[in-house]
Amino acid sequence: MVVRAIGKQAVVIGASMAGLAAARALADHFERVIVLERDRLPEQAVPRAGTPQSRHLHVLLPGGQRALTDLFPHFERDLANAGSVPLRMSRDVRMEIPGLGPLPSRDFGWFLYCASRPLIELITRRQAERLTNLTMRPGCRVLEITATPDGTMVTGVICEDAEGRQETLAADLVVDASGRGAPTLALLRSSGQPVPDEIVIGVDLHYTTTTFAIPQDASTDWGGVATHPHAPERSRGGYLMPVEGNRWVVTLSGRLGEQPPAEPDGFMDYARRLETQTVYNAIAHAERQGGFERYAFPASVWRRFDRLSAFPRGLLPIGDSICRFNPVYGQGMSAAAQEGRLLRQLLQGRATKADPLAGLALAFFSESLPLVEGPWNMSAIPDLVYPETRGERPADFESRLQYNGALLRAAMRDPAVHRLLAEVQQLLKPPSALQERAVERLVQLELSQMAAE
Repeated sequence: MVVRAIGKQAVVIGASMAGLAAARALADHFERVIVLERDRLPEQAVPRAGTPQSRHLHVLLPGGQRALTDLFPHFERDLANAGSVPLRMSRDVRMEIPGLGPLPSRDFGWFLYCASRPLIELITRRQAERLTNLTMRPGCRVLEITATPDGTMVTGVICEDAEGRQETLAADLVVDASGRGAPTLALLRSSGQPVPDEIVIGVDLHYTTTTFAIPQDASTDWGGVATHPHAPERSRGGYLMPVEGNRWVVTLSGRLGEQPPAEPDGFMDYARRLETQTVYNAIAHAERQGGFERYAFPASVWRRFDRLSAFPRGLLPIGDSICRFNPVYGQGMSAAAQEGRLLRQLLQGRATKADPLAGLALAFFSESLPLVEGPWNMSAIPDLVYPETRGERPADFESRLQYNGALLRAAMRDPAVHRLLAEVQQLLKPPSALQERAVERLVQLELSQMAAE
């Protein structure tokens, strides 16, 4: 139902998680919302061609869960009813840190709902499809974004269906959730407008994934495991989480030329050589159900739209079109959901203005900066630990590394620090929450101890 119309028609490019969250935000303020997706959208929770990484382990962090529940009130209920596995943070998730051991098992009172990426997307899409003014158009590829001759105001899109028929759709607002942001960048370049600077961190990440049936004698001490690499000496990581259908999804990762094998013996040997034996022991006698899927992620890319002084009216990139996070940290879907919630808040606040869309993009870029910068910094610093990682290291890089190490040590000892760190990592609180005086005091104590050792 339209709360207060600020336009007749909005178009979303891509039925990704970012696109679906944005479409929900738009539905309150546009008479009609059209979501254009080049893929056929399956009726079941199965992978689709446009999301090749969807066969791998995905995590919707609690911060993303809450954002999606704010947008779609029945999201968590429907995800639970569809078979997702609730794990209590951090009691049920074993986080293994090389040199420190596993973080203590503590109950922080919130749940992580574990499910496959196809199921998470399907539940979100079904929620969106209930909106009476929203139309999904699968099998429809966007060829270009149309604009006035000077490129300063977007007028719609030209799209093509599966039979090759082209159509021009008028739009008051076009949201680019295409992933790589190609339509937005093409418009900026063709009209001679500045394109955003990019920050690139070349991680050369490779991972291999398969699934196992959860055995009846599986450990009851944990529900999921993350074995982190012993950087910078080694880059091997292992991640095991339950999903619907009584399955474990197991992903092994490596960087900078180290690729986990995609055949049974090599996969198991790679798991056995992780920093701990937890993942290997869990799957050593479990029944493998799926084949092996590989994925390569060359670099994290952050397009600094927030640094532009002008931007076409009626155009808004979102999600991966702004920032592609290193997927090993599980931040992408959750950051996109939070951006969708922010878009809804911005539209609500601008609905009474004479021209609600004027300056919308620049306001979004500015106010979404903390939603991007926080998770980016949480992944960039550990990624840059590896000497071969491509990217500019901040001037205070070494001190940040020491601080992060001291923070982890403090979290091992102090439940309050552990909880606060988990809330930041799970995108429930901003990184500034870690600047509390009590936390700073404990971290400084750890730094002093580390210097004395």
